[in-house]
Amino acid sequence: MRMTGETNAAAGPVGLRQLKKQRTYEAISDAAIALFLERGFEKVSVAEVAAAAEISKPTLFRYFPAKEDLVLHRFADHEDEAARVVADRPGGHSPLAALRARFLEGLTRHDPVTGLNDAPEVLAFHQLLYGTPSLVARLYAYQDRSERALADALDGGPLEARLAAAQILAVQRVLALENWRRVDAGERARDIHPDAAREANRAFDQLGSGLPRYA
Repeated sequence: MRMTGETNAAAGPVGLRQLKKQRTYEAISDAAIALFLERGFEKVSVAEVAAAAEISKPTLFRYFPAKEDLVLHRFADHEDEAARVVADRPGGHSPLAALRARFLEGLTRHDPVTGLNDAPEVLAFHQLLYGTPSLVARLYAYQDRSERALADALDGGPLEARLAAAQILAVQRVLALENWRRVDAGERARDIHPDAAREANRAFDQLGSGLPRYA
């Protein structure tokens, strides 16, 4: 949970430090992404990012262990999203029902994570991400952590839950990638939405058939 500083007196300083740290993360990442979008990921050095963010290289590496993390920081808040949706689902709702509702709601509000967003800055970011092999490779580490978190939130044996989590997140990833490909080809997000919602429902129906325990 991200702290905002709105805590009791004892916890207040901790909250403020956490907020300052989060803002530093975002400022460094924003400076890096601006350079990457302008010149390309491979053509910008870590030293140039540090200079743009007005910090030293050692300081930058304390926040971001790898150059790729400067871009993928934007995915950090989503690592345990699926797990949170399952853990916080209303009574009587299955894990798949909660995840389906969340994905469909994301399509409606054009959440960039669903791929259904044609804002120029979002499109440029996705072009940077999917057009850079090292970023795509690094993204798998984030996806692995998402998978483990979701497996922990699901009932069942460790292997059963891990296999289910892998299938669920793979479906969401493929749906999002297909949406992004259509947007990248020039279609408007609002025109794609009906197809995207229909395909999402079809995909979750298939998941339900293959994973009855979680449906």
